[in-house]
Amino acid sequence: MENDRKMMMLCLLLAAISSRVFTGEWKATVAKNLDALVTSCAVIPCSFTHAQDELPHSRLRGIWHRSTDRDQCVYHDDKTKILENFRGRTKLLGNLGQGSCTLEMTEIRDHDNGPYCFRIELVTTGTETSKIDKFSFVEDCVNFKMITEPPKPTLIPPKTAIQGHPYTITCLVRHTCPSHIPQLTWSRGTAEEILEVHREIHQGTWEAQSTLTFIPEEKDDHTDITCTAGFFGGRKSTEKLTLYVKRTENYNHIIIPAVVGIGTAVIFAGLCIFMVKKYKNRIAELQNQDGTMWNRLSRLSRRMKWQG
Repeated sequence: MENDRKMMMLCLLLAAISSRVFTGEWKATVAKNLDALVTSCAVIPCSFTHAQDELPHSRLRGIWHRSTDRDQCVYHDDKTKILENFRGRTKLLGNLGQGSCTLEMTEIRDHDNGPYCFRIELVTTGTETSKIDKFSFVEDCVNFKMITEPPKPTLIPPKTAIQGHPYTITCLVRHTCPSHIPQLTWSRGTAEEILEVHREIHQGTWEAQSTLTFIPEEKDDHTDITCTAGFFGGRKSTEKLTLYVKRTENYNHIIIPAVVGIGTAVIFAGLCIFMVKKYKNRIAELQNQDGTMWNRLSRLSRRMKWQG
């Protein structure tokens, strides 16, 4: 009895495993919450897999629909099946054959909040597909958080700008539409002074980054630098900072007067020494002259005495 029970459990386990392998199992990874800027665009990252190693790519059909009704399609390869207010606004960016079901939605409207779900089908000709060839990922749907004002860019400057030294400012803004990257522009700078980078922060959220490097001059002190983010659909936002330029230490105002002062003192001292020497020489000459005259008078006086 016990052996029969074990055999039955083993058969059930094998049946479950076989069912999983032969019927196949669909799995999807979808970003469930995304910001969506009204009038702009949003991209829903989506990927899917199947338990079978290979699927007939030519028969794959990807559909996006409202979670409440799979017949309310926001994307379908047959455009007549798309809800009228979504026609021309949705596009499948991913390649279904490579397991990508990423969807782009443009001209976002304030009522496009969702949720939206992905559905995969294996299409056949002549007969209907079986249930295992159709699957809606109703537990992996995306909701939009509607944003009416464009995100403001963030400026990351170094602490101090020094005259004559390279100065770098970074401007960045986050978004959810990598198919139409926001354009970051500066109020100054040339193409050679600007470096742009675009990267994914986490699933569904991206960051556009622009770095401006220039050499500030004295005239740049107390001037404004502005970064503008231009979003798909025409919306813009700006951020600015006031530049304070620290002057390079310059000791010319000390050195030059000191040199001039020392030079003047040296010249004056030289003149004084020259004048003193000249004066001493003149005194010596006069003294010599006086000595000679006195000697003559003394000799003349002695002669007169002898004659008397």
